[in-house]
Amino acid sequence: MAAVCAVIFVGAGSVFGADGIAAITDPSADVMLSFLGSGRIAEVVVKEGNVVEKGSVLVRQDDSVEQIQLAQLRASSEDTNQILAAEATLAQKKIDLKRLEWALSRGAATDLEVEHARLDVQIAELSQRVTQFDHEQAVRKYEAAKISIDNLRLKSPVSGRVENVATEVGESVNALEDVIRVVRTVPLWIDAAVPLGTAKRCTNGEEVRVNYPDGAGESERGKIIFIATAADAASDTLRVRIEVPNKAKRPSGEHVTVYFGEGNDDQAKSEGGSGTVSQ
Repeated sequence: MAAVCAVIFVGAGSVFGADGIAAITDPSADVMLSFLGSGRIAEVVVKEGNVVEKGSVLVRQDDSVEQIQLAQLRASSEDTNQILAAEATLAQKKIDLKRLEWALSRGAATDLEVEHARLDVQIAELSQRVTQFDHEQAVRKYEAAKISIDNLRLKSPVSGRVENVATEVGESVNALEDVIRVVRTVPLWIDAAVPLGTAKRCTNGEEVRVNYPDGAGESERGKIIFIATAADAASDTLRVRIEVPNKAKRPSGEHVTVYFGEGNDDQAKSEGGSGTVSQ
């Protein structure tokens, strides 16, 4: 059975004792969004404190010029008249060639006239290919323009809460300038510096208990979702990340105490054991 991951150890950034490991809660996502290019802010859809879903539009840059260009490119991408004309020309050249070949067989045309007709067919075929290629390029330009306009809208990459809005309607922002921050605290993450020997006995998915600093000793069950492979040589610790559901929607940045191995204790007790877990 797995060993209990709780020992007495003092390391940089965390305190370990018989009662658990002290750590600090972090958001499971903390994203500062920026535009790829400079422009004027046309709309701020949300306010600080709003809860947003993944993919929601948060801020929009002015795209009036881009919309006109998009309409032009859309018209070009949908216009097939040049292709139809090239196909009709090719069909006509092929008919002319057949007629000359028929005439040649009866001595009513020369070899030179037939050869010219064959070259006209080849030229018409190449012209039709070029026209088709140009149309395909027009379609690609239209798709690229749609992406460019989409980049003028900041969308939330995660479901969370708007923590900060750093711009207003009418303001101009530069490329990569901080515009809006979205934070996800459901679930919360806890990165604990765990003694190396103890961390080696922990496993992904292992259940842990997290105690919050309230006087009532409120606690919540979490699970290990990541164990680092590079230890900190100075403190002889390994980073272990715990995810907690945060059903009470508590803020991040709280000091908590993490108790490892209790899931194994509970299992042993439920099976009639003494609750003592050994390796």
